[in-house]
Amino acid sequence: MTAAAFPLIVSADDHIIEPKDLWSSRLPRKYADIGPRVVRERGSLTLRGGEFIYEASPQGEEVDVWYYEDVREPSRLTAAAAGFDLDDMEIRVITFDDMRPGCYEQEARLSDMDAAGIEASICFPGSFVRFCGQRFNFGKDHELSLLCVQAYNDYMIDEWTAGSNGRLIPLGIIPLWDATLAAQEVRRIAARGARAVCFSEIPPYLGLPSIHTDYWDPFFEACNETGLVIMMHIGSSSRLPVTSADAPAAVQNTLPAVNSAMSMVDWLFSGVLVRYPRLRVVYAESQIGWVPYFLQRSDEVWLHNRGWNEVWEKLKDPPSTQFPEHMFCTFFSDPFGLAHIDEIGRENVLFECDYPHSDTNWPDSLKIAQEQTAGLDAETTELVIRGNARRLFGLA
Repeated sequence: MTAAAFPLIVSADDHIIEPKDLWSSRLPRKYADIGPRVVRERGSLTLRGGEFIYEASPQGEEVDVWYYEDVREPSRLTAAAAGFDLDDMEIRVITFDDMRPGCYEQEARLSDMDAAGIEASICFPGSFVRFCGQRFNFGKDHELSLLCVQAYNDYMIDEWTAGSNGRLIPLGIIPLWDATLAAQEVRRIAARGARAVCFSEIPPYLGLPSIHTDYWDPFFEACNETGLVIMMHIGSSSRLPVTSADAPAAVQNTLPAVNSAMSMVDWLFSGVLVRYPRLRVVYAESQIGWVPYFLQRSDEVWLHNRGWNEVWEKLKDPPSTQFPEHMFCTFFSDPFGLAHIDEIGRENVLFECDYPHSDTNWPDSLKIAQEQTAGLDAETTELVIRGNARRLFGLA
């Protein structure tokens, strides 16, 4: 496909760095000292055993730190990496002044999208909120937590995406600690124009019930009713695979799709997609090359181990039959997966740019998309680069 004919990108996984005044301008005054707010100080950041460890220190670098109840969450370079050279990418703290304005300002983001050939984008939380809003799940005051969730969603709908001519797609979060409240928030934001909602890839890692219980049924029913897409980003369980405390960061950075694979198998055997036939789930930043094996293995276990697999009675059809209508995976670099796209399903693959995180392909997104899809025909390329996302999120 020629460069002139190549489609503009609909990115199914980008991020917003939450603006400094998102909550301080919206929460009741009584929460001024415990609600989320930014304080500039000095400190340092290290990565130990797959966890970021922040230490405030007068000898450290300047850093903008989110204060919330007793939480101290520093702004870090890897979460706002757009515009930085790869050789300068380090585990270190930064301030808002160090970030590209496109990380947190709508007009600047749209300009950055133009520069990279990005037609539209759906943005997960970028840093403080965490990928499915689990920050507020661990809040001490759940009345405050709920207000924080609602404030984030209102900002997403009223400011971040409003006036973007549909180019920024509203993605909400939910109060994870209460499935009934989660269902109410889904219906509230759906009525206000949200297209999707974040969820955890592996809820038990957050101390929450699994999808094999009936705990989440009110939430699933609300998504089934409203059509909101369930988005599950790697790390939305607050735990990424790592083999040991002394393993280099490269080990963890290579393995995130392991969580996506575990989650997909969980969903396939849970029966949720059978009970709620309108549900659609997306694995973000998951890549795609692992999908065919786990679909094949799930079918094999369903049939061969039917005497003791504990799912034979509730799943009348092979688990893999749920995938085409209900499951989608995003990628930014997966030549192996694209070579096997017919075994995955060309209508189930979405391209992503991951702006502004450290894996982002910005500002070369269009060039990289062309390189990644060079072996695909024009129709498949159109689907992967934007068609599937446009259909999934109901874009005009």
